[in-house]
Amino acid sequence: IVVCAASELIPAPLLRQLNPGGRMVVPTGLPEAQTLLLVEKDEAGRLKTREILPVRFAPLEIEGE
Repeated sequence: IVVCAASELIPAPLLRQLNPGGRMVVPTGLPEAQTLLLVEKDEAGRLKTREILPVRFAPLEIEGE
């Protein structure tokens, strides 16, 4: 999954969509301090995150918020 807009935290619906063995690249953080994260879900469903680099993306708009 590649996410092209930032939110303060990784949205739970995206974590649920990530299949075991899958990867997601997602920008997170406050507008002035965002980081690109690599999120990996192992075959047991455990999540691991790694910071890649500082970034600046437009905010993610989530319906209902």
